[in-house]
Amino acid sequence: MSAITIRKATVNDVSILLKFIIELAVYEKAEHEVLATEQSIKESMFAKNSGVYSLICELDGVAIGSAIYFYNYSTWLAKPVLYLEDLYVSPQFRGKGAGVKLLQTLAKIAIENNCARFEWSCLDWNTPSRDFYHSLGAQAQQEWVRYRMSGQTLIDFVNKE
Repeated sequence: MSAITIRKATVNDVSILLKFIIELAVYEKAEHEVLATEQSIKESMFAKNSGVYSLICELDGVAIGSAIYFYNYSTWLAKPVLYLEDLYVSPQFRGKGAGVKLLQTLAKIAIENNCARFEWSCLDWNTPSRDFYHSLGAQAQQEWVRYRMSGQTLIDFVNKE
C-alpha cells in the first residue's frame, strides 16, 4: 500500500520547491513570470524570521507536491489567518489524496496556531481546482476583489507627488 506523507520543507528542498513552482506556473500559463531561483528561495523562504513556510508531500518517499504558506492578520477577529500561497501536486499523482492531505495538514496548522481562518486564492478559470475546493466544503469569497501593484506601477506610485 502506498503511503502519502507530509513533512516540513527544509533548505535541502529548494530544488524540489523550485521544480513545483515552475510546474505550477506552466499549468497557469505564466512560466515567463517565474523569477525565483534556488538561491532566491533559500535566501527568502529559509532566512531567519522569513515568515514563509512550506510543506512537502511525498508518496513512498518521492516528493509529489508542495504547499507554501504564510500568516496574515484579521483585524476584526484579532487573530492570525493562515494564507496558502501555492498548493501543487504533480499531474501524474493527482487523485491519490495528496491535495486533501496537504490541505488537512494546513488546516491542522491553522488550528494549532489559533488562526481565525484558512484562506487561499484560485484562478477563476481553474475549474478542476475550484470544484475540488468546493467538494471539501471551502467557499469562494465572491464579495472580495483582489488588487495588486507590481513592477513599474509600484515604483511610479511610490514616487508620485
